[in-house]
Amino acid sequence: MIEQTLTVVSVKGTTATLKPQAKKACEGCNGKCGSQIFAKLFGNKEALFDFDFQQQLEPGQQVLFGLDDSHVVKSSFLTYLLPLLFAIATAIFAAEVLFLPEGWQIILAFSAGFAGYLCAKFYLKAVKHHIEVIKIYPISSSPAQIDGD
Repeated sequence: MIEQTLTVVSVKGTTATLKPQAKKACEGCNGKCGSQIFAKLFGNKEALFDFDFQQQLEPGQQVLFGLDDSHVVKSSFLTYLLPLLFAIATAIFAAEVLFLPEGWQIILAFSAGFAGYLCAKFYLKAVKHHIEVIKIYPISSSPAQIDGD
């Protein structure tokens, strides 16, 4: 299970707007890796999420969420490998069965890769990620203090 702590920014009824805590990609390379360079180039955009709770929350309160990681693996497989497999299979088919020239093989491989991307995108719209609230921290104490029980 993947866990993330979010902070309540605002509340409307039982719907709270949440902001994730900022995390650096890694600190092992002191900012010399590609992740750090891209983060500096494109800036840090704050993402806000709305979530319905069954109880009233207050701004500043922190909530620990959990995401079932089996869906993440399946989603990653579809997003990255399906277009690649479509492209490779089509390129082999165009070369070995249809005996097309190299230019046409490349065009068909790119087209099939894009078709694989569209198939993955269509399928992933139907996937529902199971997000659950693991813990709601009281406003008076930080998660580090509570987790140290």
